[in-house]
Amino acid sequence: MPVEALAKAGLPRAKASKPAPLLIDFANLTVTRGDKSVLHGFSLQVKRGEHIALLGPNGSGKSTLVKLMTCEIYPQAGIRGTRFRLFGEEQWSLEDVRRRVGIVTLDMLQHLSHEITTREVTARDMVLSGFFNSLGLWPHHVVTAAQRRRARAILGFLGITHLANRPLSAMSSGEQRRALIGRALVHDPEALVLDEPTTSLDPGAVQEFRRVLSRLARMGKSVVLVTHNVADLVPEIERILLMKGGRLIADGPKARVLSSASLSRLFGKKLRLIRHRRHYDLVNG
Repeated sequence: MPVEALAKAGLPRAKASKPAPLLIDFANLTVTRGDKSVLHGFSLQVKRGEHIALLGPNGSGKSTLVKLMTCEIYPQAGIRGTRFRLFGEEQWSLEDVRRRVGIVTLDMLQHLSHEITTREVTARDMVLSGFFNSLGLWPHHVVTAAQRRRARAILGFLGITHLANRPLSAMSSGEQRRALIGRALVHDPEALVLDEPTTSLDPGAVQEFRRVLSRLARMGKSVVLVTHNVADLVPEIERILLMKGGRLIADGPKARVLSSASLSRLFGKKLRLIRHRRHYDLVNG
């Protein structure tokens, strides 16, 4: 109802609400590894509910940025103008970050491969393990009835209820990946950070991942997709950031930022961007 109509109806006008704090508010951050500076004066702001994709070649600093977002590492202290805020706050507990941010990272995918080969972990176990910040359940974990109900709902949402009791070793790579995404959803996080989530997936599994990612984006959660593959992009992601050498070299709407020329510069070779109705492909020039 328009404001004028509210007044005519004799109803009080709603007070203007303050804008919600930014989900991510980084300014002038520097991260070093040994003698090497990985991120240089890095700044990034992401609104709550916003969907972004960060594209860049291997070694561009993408995974370091993910570790900042998930508080696995911290920026260099004592630099003037530095701002390092999550959810509008400069201080938070690691437990709070894990509850509010669902994470699927390349490191997790590598650990998942190890778990598959060393012990039996079912899809249900993988989802439930999100409550304990582990990969799979261990004998000392005590699972509540409410947690089991939550896991059943997530398995249903992801379309893998039929895999609940199946070991990950007996699943396709795409099914395993969906179980790992389910693990990230147990706390109903405000945001999802996905770092190279389609690594090693076949084309069919990539398509299934894109369908799941679109559903998650439409739920109103912020999606931060970190990738080097334009085929991962879903229509719901409208803001694209290009990263190279520890810096953002482009940031803006998908239609403006993505082009054959910009991606050729980003990856250092001649490439051609192909735009389909709902997705993109990148082929050699």
